Amino acid sequence: MKPTERLVSLDVFRGITIMGMILVNNPGTWSAVYPQLLHAEWHGCTFTDLIFPFFLFIVGVAVSYSLTKRKAQGGSMKSLYLNIIRRTVILFLLGIILNGFPFGLLFGHQFSWETLRIPGVLQRIAIVYFVAAFLFLTTSTKFQYWFTAAILILYAAVMSFIPVPGIGYANFEPGKNLSAWIDQMILGSHMWSGTKLWDPEGILSTIPAIGSAMLGIFTGNWLRSENDQKEKVVYLFIWANVLMLAGWIWSFWFPLNKNLWTSSYVLWTAGLALHFLGFCYWFIDVKKITWWTKPFLVYGMNAITVFFLSGIVGRIMYMVNWTTKDGKVFTIKSYLFENFFLSWLEPINASLAWAIFYILLWLGLMWILYAKKIFIKV
Repeated sequence: MKPTERLVSLDVFRGITIMGMILVNNPGTWSAVYPQLLHAEWHGCTFTDLIFPFFLFIVGVAVSYSLTKRKAQGGSMKSLYLNIIRRTVILFLLGIILNGFPFGLLFGHQFSWETLRIPGVLQRIAIVYFVAAFLFLTTSTKFQYWFTAAILILYAAVMSFIPVPGIGYANFEPGKNLSAWIDQMILGSHMWSGTKLWDPEGILSTIPAIGSAMLGIFTGNWLRSENDQKEKVVYLFIWANVLMLAGWIWSFWFPLNKNLWTSSYVLWTAGLALHFLGFCYWFIDVKKITWWTKPFLVYGMNAITVFFLSGIVGRIMYMVNWTTKDGKVFTIKSYLFENFFLSWLEPINASLAWAIFYILLWLGLMWILYAKKIFIKV
């Protein structure tokens, strides 16, 4: 593989990850969901907790490939920096729009700028992308190694040893830890309404999230190298196991925790991401077994587009409602779910079936764009 050749397995990995995001974000009802399709209550790591770090890892691999390719094409460094800034701003603004939609435009929807959530998934992707991309362009690989190790170790030290104001001791407890305190002091009422005491994409926990992308960059650098493909695969799996083992050992002192984005969680999830990418790379880019990849490519080539639009439509289906003659209130979502899924399936299976239906619905819409070679990039 040439150093700047497109990595098809990465597009497939991205597509699978976005499908996973839509799956866990859109159950038929939150009152009946399989445990692995929910985040861990606090410490621990479920299937759902793998999705976001997988995407940040993918962002890092993509940074290594895309920026190397643009440099090889002879573009100026100024244009590269401006493009990074542009993408960062667009991603962050899309996240704000997703948080606030529909901004009171629909009847009955309450909206206030004073409580608009500022952090979010797209916002964290934007910040992590910005830092990782600038580090990739402006620093040596050796510096990037040391930087990644430093932020993970320092974050663990800060969380483990600095007493939390008003609490009096360092801790990892929900709403009482240092990360939560910083969110409360800086974000105030602009945090996720589901907690009100901390934000799962908060300020301090975004720093170790950069490490997830940096480990992706190191993976991209390795895959772009001139080494034999089989050797590349072998070392992907070796380092996958090393990272998972390191994350597991570290978790005895700094537990796996998605909300805190703990350093052990960074290593554990990056190891699993390496395993998954290794399998995809072996089957797709090395063995050329691609008959099964098309649906995931369709998703992967318009990943941010389908994530954003599926979120917007999901909110509309929750917000548009009407009252029947017998006084029962329906939303678009509840009407479709109750009549076409809950009417013949057990609640937990109906909830899963709705999520799968929603994935297939967007697969069909994205397939139209794919067929017309329309790939919306930010």
